[in-house]
Amino acid sequence: MTKNILIIGGGITGLSAAYYLKKEIESKKLPYNIKLVEGSSRLGGKIQTVKKEGFTIERGPDSFLSRKPATLNLIKSLGMENQLISNSTGQSYVLVNEKLHKIPVGSFMGIPIHMKPFLLSGLFSPAGKIRAGLDKVKKKSAPKKDQSLGLFFRNRFGDELVENLIEPLLGGIYSGDLDKMSLMATFPDFYALEQEYGSLIKGLQATKPKPLSKKERKNRPGVFYALTNGFESLVDELSKQFDEDEITLNCEVDHIEKKHKHYNVLLHDGTVYQADSIIVATPHNALPKIFSQYSFFDHFKEMPQTSVANVALAFDKKAIRKDLDGTGYVVSRNSNFRITACTWTHKKWAHAAPNDKILLRSYVGRPDDQEVVDLTDEEITNVVLKDLNKTMKITEKPLFTIVTRFKNKMPQYTVGHRERMRETKAEINASLPGVYIAGSSYEGVAVPDCIVQGEKAVESALEFLA
Repeated sequence: MTKNILIIGGGITGLSAAYYLKKEIESKKLPYNIKLVEGSSRLGGKIQTVKKEGFTIERGPDSFLSRKPATLNLIKSLGMENQLISNSTGQSYVLVNEKLHKIPVGSFMGIPIHMKPFLLSGLFSPAGKIRAGLDKVKKKSAPKKDQSLGLFFRNRFGDELVENLIEPLLGGIYSGDLDKMSLMATFPDFYALEQEYGSLIKGLQATKPKPLSKKERKNRPGVFYALTNGFESLVDELSKQFDEDEITLNCEVDHIEKKHKHYNVLLHDGTVYQADSIIVATPHNALPKIFSQYSFFDHFKEMPQTSVANVALAFDKKAIRKDLDGTGYVVSRNSNFRITACTWTHKKWAHAAPNDKILLRSYVGRPDDQEVVDLTDEEITNVVLKDLNKTMKITEKPLFTIVTRFKNKMPQYTVGHRERMRETKAEINASLPGVYIAGSSYEGVAVPDCIVQGEKAVESALEFLA
């Protein structure tokens, strides 16, 4: 008897889940049908590439970590290895008190592993350096189920290291407030190191490789990969793997009801799709609506989301007189800037701009400056240009700019997130067998994390149907 598997959401989570599911069905000749529905007019979610005047501009994610294999495995499975490109390595900076400082060599996520570069850095006062060094002699903290990243790091290193380096690096990944973000849902390995070694510095010194020499650093391939035709080419290639009737766009799900051994899925156009298993790859705030009769989804109504925007700015090379010897910088909250980071994209990615051009990408939307995302394109661009001119000399207007907003699209893993997810999944397994949730709201926001969640949901769905 043929069974129907429905995937809700056509971002990278839902698309990769559908791809791996179809591969399994075809290789094992399983009697299953796939249907993917997406509420918007396009696939890919936050992944979107713009090609313009020789530039390759990413509006959302531009790359992925090479040490997380899920994206690389997917690209290889699709036969796209020839499009892979590694980022150019170069000096990165952090802007503190209106001045750019080199991020110390031998640090990991802002945590000093090798002390000499840290002690020589102008990023911290003598008192700040002494306080951070106390991590090596402080006792490990009492065991806790969870705590905020800010509390954990401030306890180990004091405020200065956290605010000048750790927070700009880590807070930017999640577009969140370090003092509200869950340690166990974001960086549980740090807690494990502290508990085992009694010190984060000692733990990282014991587990991380020795620093490379200056020559080795220069010749080392970057730790990120991108695609020469843009990240959206991955979405395009995935979409080619499906028959026309397997993917439906502009198709929202209004409600899902459990009926005996299957589910009735009410679509926005009034039709009802009958599914035997469902993979829900949507943002968390969709779940209380489509499963309105189940109260265990209600906590998702309270799960916060932040807003961010980024501005891509294209220039002629001659338009910027004061160059930056590096690939970009992040901004400490101890600076009078509204941007949170700036990437010199043309220096980081060889394919991003013509040789005689410059491409910058700047970000706005600090947790305490959310209103900036609601400004007009012109106003956001002026905010960015004003801040950029504090660190470089821009003598001409951009050739063009592209402003991208993600309004209430950045899920926040607040303290207790992992425990809430564990309880929710247990409730789903008990009350909604055959339903699985995956995506950036749940167990990791990066593209590889989303792909892994999609793969796991496929494994669970196939095991359930078997």
